[in-house]
Amino acid sequence: MVLFNVSRVETTPFGDQKPGTSGLRKKVKVFKQPNYLQNFVQSTFNALTPQNVRGATLVVSGDGRYFSKDAIQIITKMAAGNGLRRVWVGQNGLLSTPAVSAVIRERVGVDGSKATGAFILTASHNPGGPNEDFGIKYNMENGGPAPEGITDKIYENTKTIKEYLIADLPDVDITAIGVTSYCGSEGQFDVEVFDSASDYVKLMKSIFDFESIRKLLSSPKFTFCYDALHGVGGAYANRIFVEELGAQESSLLNCVPKEDFGGGHPDPNLTYAKELVARMGLGKSNSEVEPPEFGAASDGDADRNMILGKRFFVTPSDSVAIIAANAVEAIPYFSAGLKGVARSMPTSAALDVVAKNLNLKFFEVPTGWKFFGNLMDAGLCSVCGEESFGTGSDHIREKDGIWAVLAWLSILAYKNRENLGGGKLVTVEDIVHNHWATYGRHYYTRYDYENVDAGAAKELMACLVKLQSSLTEVNEIVSGIHSDVSKVVHADEFEYKDPVDGSISKHQGIRYLFEDGSRLVFRLSGTGSEGATIRLYIEQYEKDPSKTGRDSQDALAPLVAVALGLSKMQEFTGRSAPTVIT
Repeated sequence: MVLFNVSRVETTPFGDQKPGTSGLRKKVKVFKQPNYLQNFVQSTFNALTPQNVRGATLVVSGDGRYFSKDAIQIITKMAAGNGLRRVWVGQNGLLSTPAVSAVIRERVGVDGSKATGAFILTASHNPGGPNEDFGIKYNMENGGPAPEGITDKIYENTKTIKEYLIADLPDVDITAIGVTSYCGSEGQFDVEVFDSASDYVKLMKSIFDFESIRKLLSSPKFTFCYDALHGVGGAYANRIFVEELGAQESSLLNCVPKEDFGGGHPDPNLTYAKELVARMGLGKSNSEVEPPEFGAASDGDADRNMILGKRFFVTPSDSVAIIAANAVEAIPYFSAGLKGVARSMPTSAALDVVAKNLNLKFFEVPTGWKFFGNLMDAGLCSVCGEESFGTGSDHIREKDGIWAVLAWLSILAYKNRENLGGGKLVTVEDIVHNHWATYGRHYYTRYDYENVDAGAAKELMACLVKLQSSLTEVNEIVSGIHSDVSKVVHADEFEYKDPVDGSISKHQGIRYLFEDGSRLVFRLSGTGSEGATIRLYIEQYEKDPSKTGRDSQDALAPLVAVALGLSKMQEFTGRSAPTVIT
């Protein structure tokens, strides 16, 4: 057994290590500064209770992006230095964010040990590579992201840190499954490298009816395509879709995880998932090849998802509503009923209508998965989602891209249970149109203005808040831009009081609510590594079944014009068009 010593290394604060709802994200070159990562990790250990550090078990893995391997070695040595008992690492350093949550909640070590937390190394859907993004976040013993109380402590610690503890361990081979043991002054320290997929696959098999999905995928009527965008989802795709469910290997796209995501942007939307979008018949050029019936993609750390039918895009807001509406019938895990449903504030109200019709508890929360986690821990929520391609349930405390794909395959299998032998296939588009006929349609779009000057973005938001003090002035502007748009009846900054712990979250987005149920929402997003991202959400509800088949951008054009005029978007940002439209 290798012996090790612990050193106290002097350091000085950086001042820019405030973690957001998704952890700390910066360019790789920032993380590579001497002691930058070490300061954040030590500040995190110092923010935790002693029982979650000394003698504890820590998971350290991520989406495999550039700098992850270096970070795993540094964190492992610091874990030993801080008196942890063991570190669990997914083979090759790979674990999806949902799999990390599952491992914390479900995995039991050979000695009966359970993880008390995890460092997840990911910048989610942001690009990877030497000149791109890296990120780190801490998840708690419930498998969910650290709450604000912990992240605030971490930030305060980063501002005063003077030293960090690190052991002089040799680098661990993270490519080979097995346990490596070391001995320090406080006793044994183990590093266990384990199979990245086994725990997660076992959990998925306990939730879904894999046999019914296998029947669907084996039908000559049904064709399938999954794109991992060279993210960590590829570490699970072959095991789940090919080995367990019998899909053809040719149905998997970009399923080899790469440090730079193959030079692409691992964000599962119509702009960045170009290859999948083209294959599904939604590209700009018409292909003579018949598209598959079902297509899906996940992002860098496999917590987000995009669902597509043949030449048909399912909005994330519709997706979570449709999953909730069909979960009890189609997914065994929910057969006893749903405890409740929840959505983030910017997400369309499609889920609200389902909740009302099915008499379910409903919650509207700020953006950030931790708010769903509180509801789930209290037994108040089963299914939840956000418009930014995140969908999930209470099986873990993170959004889960592959879970969402399996949920949709389960619904398709259930709807087609009688007609795989003969009869017309019920398609993704059929399911969505039937949902609209039952519940109405929420026309919805999101405009993202990325890497906007941070000062200009704040000025734009301040102007929108100030404007809210006079609805008369707002409605004069609205009618001047488009006379047939309904009038604004309420305007505010969204504020949320958590029904579980009573905490209050302020300034969660600027809302303009219209008389006919339409909404405009403006938010600054904290998921980028530099500059600011302004997100503009535009929604219009249509109950008349004869009017639910319009093109979304056409239906929303008047509201879009109002939103751009009201916010003076071009004047403040200099942008004549958004970076991404979804």
